[in-house]
Amino acid sequence: MARKTVIPFDDSPQANAALRYALEEFPDAEITVLHVIRLPEGYWTVFVDSEEDFPGHERAEEHAHKLLESAEEISSSYDHPIDTTFERGDPAREIVEFAITNDFDQIVMGSHGRQGASRLLFGSVAERVVRRAPMTVVVVHDADES
Repeated sequence: MARKTVIPFDDSPQANAALRYALEEFPDAEITVLHVIRLPEGYWTVFVDSEEDFPGHERAEEHAHKLLESAEEISSSYDHPIDTTFERGDPAREIVEFAITNDFDQIVMGSHGRQGASRLLFGSVAERVVRRAPMTVVVVHDADES
């Protein structure tokens, strides 16, 4: 049975490693690559009416399309078609909501490998996804990651 798999994707080596891992380990999977555009936070956000009013909105969408095109290039080298999409919001929250709403069996994602103070200050999207997701989450570490 083909597993329905979502892969969160940004421009990191870890995300590339996660996509390659999923393509190699789950050749029959129905794969969707998801990019989450992080919305700005802070007090000034009360002054905009919609997400499209945020400064840099168009540039962020263009960047998302380029990232998703690079994911398609990676998948084509494996001769494995993928679906691509993007959402806006808090990455961990959007990844889990997207996976639940669209009945995914698993999430395969990269880990940025933060340790110590940086992990405490910035948190870990992968860690938050693991804690919140009701489905299997596979966290891939890039082999070159220190």
